[in-house]
Formats: sequence, structure tokens, C-alpha cells
Amino acid sequence: MAVKLGDHGGDDLAESADINVTPFIDVMLVLLIIFMVAAPLSTVDIKLDLPASTARPEPRPDKPIYLSIKKDNSLYLGNDPVQLEQIPTELDTLTGGDRQKPVFIRGDAAMEYGRMVEVMDTLRAAGYLRIGLVGLEAAGK
Repeated sequence: MAVKLGDHGGDDLAESADINVTPFIDVMLVLLIIFMVAAPLSTVDIKLDLPASTARPEPRPDKPIYLSIKKDNSLYLGNDPVQLEQIPTELDTLTGGDRQKPVFIRGDAAMEYGRMVEVMDTLRAAGYLRIGLVGLEAAGK
């Protein structure tokens, strides 16, 4: 509770019913900083060691479709695990049958090259010909 000092025609102090919002603002600012620091950390979906590239990066589409290959050769469509045989039907569900939408393959640097070829052959056989490979930008050039 706050006390208001002022001239009220007497020596007595009049109480004010105003709420002190300073502690509330302090708590909100601390929460804002915590969320600002934590938000970029929550975007990592699947832990991969992506290889680096010196090519000019292309603009990212609004809703990209990622097909991830981990170093143990497990496959993920978005964040969900998927088998190689299920990829065409799952992609048809995601894209609504639009085979012109690009599919971005994110492969771990330690994965088997043969697995990448199997995945790309499966995509090509299903009619998905717009395939992009995702990597990290190399420092320097």
C-alpha cells in the first residue's frame, strides 16, 4: 500500500489505494529475457552433424518439408520417425499430393552414402523430383 504525501488541509496522512506495479514489471522483464534466450534453443528438432558448404544459400520456403537421415540411418519426416517404404504415402499426406513441392534432405555427416542414394531413389520413384540438400555454411568464402 502506498502513502500519498500532500496538502490535505491537515497534518494527517491520507492513504492511497494505488497498486505498486514495479515488482510486477521486474518479474515480467526477467521472464521476457528468459524466453528470449530459450526461444532459439527450442528450434533444434533432431540432432544432426550437417556438412558445411560454400555455395550461396537459397531463400527458405514458408513451410519446408524436411527428410532427416541420422548417422544410424534412421529416417525422420519432419520430427516423426518414418520407414523408407512409408515415405511416398507420408509425403502425399503432407503435401496433399502436390509433387512439385520441394523436399529438403538433411543428412548427418557420418551417415552412409548408400542410404542417401536409397532415399533419393525412393523420392524420385514417388514423383518428388524437387529435392534439396541441406548443409551448414562454411566460414571464409
